[in-house]
This record gives sequence, structure tokens and C-alpha cells, in this order.
Amino acid sequence: MSEHQKNFKRPSKKFQPRGLAILFEDHDILVVDKRSGLLTVSTEKVRENTAHYLLNEYVRRGNSKSRNRVFIVHRLDRDTSGIIVFAKNENAKRYLQDEWQGFKKIYAAVVNGTLPEKEGVITSYLAENRAQKMYSVDDPKKGKLARTGYKVLRQSKKYSLLEIDLLTGKKNQIRVHCADKGCPVVGDKKYGGNKNSMKRLALHAVSISLVHPYTKEKMTFTTKMPDYFTSLVHTQ
Repeated sequence: MSEHQKNFKRPSKKFQPRGLAILFEDHDILVVDKRSGLLTVSTEKVRENTAHYLLNEYVRRGNSKSRNRVFIVHRLDRDTSGIIVFAKNENAKRYLQDEWQGFKKIYAAVVNGTLPEKEGVITSYLAENRAQKMYSVDDPKKGKLARTGYKVLRQSKKYSLLEIDLLTGKKNQIRVHCADKGCPVVGDKKYGGNKNSMKRLALHAVSISLVHPYTKEKMTFTTKMPDYFTSLVHTQ
């Protein structure tokens, strides 16, 4: 641990935000494990019950006049759980966003059905329609390049557990690419995996490997995959 990190003192537990487990924090970054159902940032309908709002309150430690704040580096869909990285100053935000494409992001997903190829890369160009739904196109002029690596870890008659290597980071990318393969993510009402009995979207950001914006140290943050994912594949 560097002196830069040693000098940091984390706020007391009474300021811990609900729905977010803090994995790491120092002067420059804040890494959390977000629960499914919590928005990353505010919308017109939801202002306060978001990861960004709750973490701003956390770093301010109850002092509304505090200049401390968190900056958005990337986002997770509301119903996706797992790791999110926030910056705590403009320089850290700029560095992380500039380097983000080169960092390794691993997800876990349970999808409906089975894939004929147990490992591969799904590539398409993603566009967005007026209903804010993403879809794949072949024409690079009509969409943005999206690449998703996947590996089947376990499968049953109904479901497959995948390890996802997010090679690019476009909106809803994993969900669209799994649906394109005829195997939508379990619980995905938007892209065809809507099963009424499912508790939640079966998509989780398991790990992120990055370079620290100040120390330039290589760091990897990992969370446990939800038990729900393995129980789905084991029981069906």
C-alpha cells in the first residue's frame, strides 16, 4: 500500500450507504458493489435513491456544505448488480475514462437456453431506437462497434452460466448480444428474457482490473457472484 493510500481515513460506519458495499476507497477512487434494482445515476423520476446520490452523501459525511463529491466514470444498468468505480476528483475521472477501454471487466450472466459454441466473441454495431432500446446492425455507419467475449462455465437443460469479458462498453451490450444469440439473459424483460417467476436480472459485474489514477498501481477488485445464479443452473 502506498503512502497516498495509507493517509486516507474512511468515514465511520454510520455514513455507510444502503444498497452499496464499499470494496475500496482512497483519495482518488471509490469502488462499490451495487445491488440489483439501484440506479447508478438520477433520472427525472428518481433523484435520491441512486448510487451516485448516496455516495455523494457518504463522502460529505452528513455535511451539506462539504465540497467532497464523487464523479461518474461508467454505469451499470439498474437491474445489473456488481462493481462500479467512481472517481473522487476531476483528474481521477479524466484518467479513468481515458483508459477505461483498456481495463478488464468480467461479468457473470445466466442466460436462457444453451449456446452451440462454448466460447467465442460476439461482434455487432449497436444502435438505439426512439424507445431507447438498443439493437444490432451490420452497418458500421449506423451503430457503434460492440464486442463481447463469452465462455460457458456451466449449463443445464434450461440455462447456461456464462463468464463475460466485456471488450467494449456500450449501453445494454451484454443483454443485446445474448439475445442476438437466441439466449437472452434470465429476467431480462427488455430484451426477451422475461420470465414472471424470476427474481431479478441475472447479470453481475464480477471484477474490474484497472490502473490507479494517482499511484499507477495495477489493481483488481472482485465480488462474489450471487448464489441465485448457480442455483438457477443447478436446479433447472
